[in-house]
Amino acid sequence: MRIATYNVEWFASLFDETNKLIKDDSWSSRRDVTKAQQSEAVAKVFKSMDADAVLVVEAPDQNGKRSTVAALEHFAETYGLRTRAAIIGFSNDTQQEIALLYDPDAVTAKHDPQRSLDAPRFDQDFAIDLDVDERSDLVRFSKPPLELALTTKQDNVLRLIGAHLKSKAPHGARNRDEVIRISIANRRKQLAQAIWLRRRVVEHLKAGQSLLLAGDLNDGPGLDEYEDLFGRSSVEIIMGEEGRDCLFDPHARAALATRVGARLATSRFYIAHEKRYLQALLDYIMVSPDLRAKQGAWRIWHPFDDSECWRTPDLREALLTASDHFPVTLDIDI
Repeated sequence: MRIATYNVEWFASLFDETNKLIKDDSWSSRRDVTKAQQSEAVAKVFKSMDADAVLVVEAPDQNGKRSTVAALEHFAETYGLRTRAAIIGFSNDTQQEIALLYDPDAVTAKHDPQRSLDAPRFDQDFAIDLDVDERSDLVRFSKPPLELALTTKQDNVLRLIGAHLKSKAPHGARNRDEVIRISIANRRKQLAQAIWLRRRVVEHLKAGQSLLLAGDLNDGPGLDEYEDLFGRSSVEIIMGEEGRDCLFDPHARAALATRVGARLATSRFYIAHEKRYLQALLDYIMVSPDLRAKQGAWRIWHPFDDSECWRTPDLREALLTASDHFPVTLDIDI
């Protein structure tokens, strides 16, 4: 079975108010890319991946008029994708939903949110002391993680948590002091969200459940200068320490072991004022110890770093046109 996570930048902009694709020459929300170009590119990537289930990060939005499921299923029908069924959990107001687009002949999916005293449901509040003042702060997810119960064709049951953590970028800062203040506040909130996720992870592992945690965590070891202030990245918190109810992702572990030198990347952003591209490892598929034992194969579909993507010009160009993130896939016998 192949499972993927893919952040499709501003996927919502490709659909009208009736959840139909806008395949014309008007500009998409991608830089110098039309809606038709992005739509075709995204479809090319989906077909090339040929995954059984794709966690779509930044999926089309859900509101009073628009439907994430209808938009994704229309997209699948338009391009003849076998991942033709869609499901979401709790919607949000950011126009960036978290959804699963899957092949119903390979897997079934049910929205199954969990709750406990230590880790409330992800659409609720989480009380935690963020600034060590002995008073609890209330934290909310701007994009509540998606919790699914999956059953594979082989009748294996597993849990999937899809996440898109808040960005640490200091939006709205007017000077250096505000950049520092907002950046630190955002990191505190993101680490609180990571702790919340970690508590849910531990609950599943203690119950002996097979677990996948996938998505865009907007963080990773060594990614920014504020990490040293707090000791660990949110990725490290969510995974846990080796040997202790630990999740595994080989790219995350490689990043932890290599603070300098060549780095893996799942995203590529253009920095206009520097006239260059920044690459970062932001997207992950983490698995529980029992799934790790199955020795699955992870792959980052990077247009330049993956040899097959590089040798396939139409796929390489589609990856660059479709999004500022690249898919991550896991092939595993489940």
